[in-house]
Amino acid sequence: MNRPVLTEYTDFIVEKTTELLNIDSPTGYTEDAAAWVRQEFGNLGFSAKITNKGGVIVDLTGTDRNNALLLEAHTDTLGGMVESVKENGRLKLTNLGGMEPNNAETENVRVVTKSDGVYEGTFQLCNASVHVNGEYRDTKRTWDTCEVVLDEDVRSKEDAEKLGISAGDFVCFEPNARVTKSGYIKSRFLDDKLSVGILLGFAKYIRDRQITPPRALYAHITVFEEVGHGGSASVPDGCTEAISVDMGCVGEGLTCTEKQVSICAKDSGGPYSYPVVQGLIAAAKRAGADYAVDIYPHYGSDVEATLRAGGDLKHGLIGAGVYASHGYERSHRDGVENTLRLLIGYALDEAAG
Repeated sequence: MNRPVLTEYTDFIVEKTTELLNIDSPTGYTEDAAAWVRQEFGNLGFSAKITNKGGVIVDLTGTDRNNALLLEAHTDTLGGMVESVKENGRLKLTNLGGMEPNNAETENVRVVTKSDGVYEGTFQLCNASVHVNGEYRDTKRTWDTCEVVLDEDVRSKEDAEKLGISAGDFVCFEPNARVTKSGYIKSRFLDDKLSVGILLGFAKYIRDRQITPPRALYAHITVFEEVGHGGSASVPDGCTEAISVDMGCVGEGLTCTEKQVSICAKDSGGPYSYPVVQGLIAAAKRAGADYAVDIYPHYGSDVEATLRAGGDLKHGLIGAGVYASHGYERSHRDGVENTLRLLIGYALDEAAG
């Protein structure tokens, strides 16, 4: 049986994405994920280093070093932080990034203390028993009305503090990653660990086929995207263009599905470079990638942080279609493959298939 040429790379991407999803990395607590990313690119034979800021810069080789292309993705995710330990020993949280309490209710969490280990718990509505709380259905879920209930014998503030739990501890929400037989990929934090997996698959494609790209290629896996400044530093010399490989939006009013690659023409930060959008569309057609062009009404990207920091670069944004962004997200293997096809067509100027 003849397998499509990119099937092995899609398999690889899904496998690596799942591994990365299971490494906790809310913004500010990303060292383990960054070390994993650096090692995985290194295993593929590429030079990868940790930046002072904590991200990973990868040299994907290439000929023209004065017209380099930077591909940006991020491995930091949404999460929480302990704001205070309550008198009953439960934890009041503050959000990291756009974490929404109204879709995180009942999620299992891990509380990472500064020196005394990790403790499990559950993020619940305060007074969460329906048989006790007559206001359960009418209570708005906010960071003030929800709390972490620790899975320890904790009944007071002093009990929690004896465990070493205090303000400033990171709270990691369970990703619940799974892949269905029909090819759907479901998890929290596909934004943007799915794109990190795609860039690993792209690197593997370059390595396996011994390709020397026509222009130098770099990947920057950032670690502060969810709070707005991930791509604001560490642009390699010679870069004239940067593309965020992030999640493509799926929702009402947009045309993209989870099985496509999305090309963003404009988001809440403004339009992307018109020549880049044109080039991405042409490359998608050339590479046989199923694509959609959309405008994202509530969105910002690493590459916009790069420009705001003073980068003199053309810029673009692509990504596999992801539904239910910043919630329990869903994409599909076909969207992964189409994103990889577009990268091959645009960055390597060749068609795969």
